[in-house]
Amino acid sequence: MTFVLVVVAHPDDAEISMGMRIRAYADDGARVRVHCLTPGAPGPNGASERIEECRAASTILGIDQYTFSAIPDNQFVERRVEINTSLFRVFAEQRPDIVYTHFPDDQHLDHRITAQEVTTVALREANDLCYFRSPYSIGFEPSTVFVGTQDLLETKAAALKCFTSQAQLDMDTFVKLATVAHRQHVHHRVVERFPPGLECAELFRTAREIQFASRTD
Repeated sequence: MTFVLVVVAHPDDAEISMGMRIRAYADDGARVRVHCLTPGAPGPNGASERIEECRAASTILGIDQYTFSAIPDNQFVERRVEINTSLFRVFAEQRPDIVYTHFPDDQHLDHRITAQEVTTVALREANDLCYFRSPYSIGFEPSTVFVGTQDLLETKAAALKCFTSQAQLDMDTFVKLATVAHRQHVHHRVVERFPPGLECAELFRTAREIQFASRTD
C-alpha cells in the first residue's frame, strides 16, 4: 500500500491545493496522512475549531490520519528548530513513499519555511518529493498536471465548505481555480484531446522521483 504524506503549514492548505489528488489517492487504495504544523490562529472557539474542521474535511477526502504540531501561527521563523524536530518525529513514525508540501517560493512566509524544512527532511527520509501549487506560489511551473473528474471537483468543494471559520477566504474561488488550472499550463490543442468530463486540474512540481529497474533474476 502506498503511503502518502502531505505536510502543510495551516489548516485548509492541503484541501485548497490538492483536495482532488488526495481523494484520488484514497480511491486508489493509498493511505494518506496530512500533517499540519500549526492548528491555526485561534478563532472565537479556540484552535480546536480549526482542528475539527480539518477532521470533517478528512472524512470527505478519505484521509486516513490528520495530525498537528503545536507551532504557533505566524511564528515559524523563530521556531525552525522546533519545526525540524517535529518533522523528523513525523517521518520516523512511518516512512512515506511520497511527500507533498508547499512550493518553496511563496508569498506566505509560513509556507516558505514549511517547504524548506520539509525538503530538508524528506530528501533524507523519503524517496519522492513533490511540491503543490498554492494560490500564493510565485513563479510556479508545473511538471505534473493532475486532471480530475467532476466528481473529484465536487468532493473538493465539499471539503472546503468544512472550513466555516475562514470567512475571510472565498472557498468557491479556489474551486474555480481548479477549473482553469490546466488551461493555464497545457496547450489548447492538448486540452481539446482530453476525455470528456475532465475539465479541472491541480498542479504539482516534482523535486525528486526515484524509479527502480525491474529485477530479472
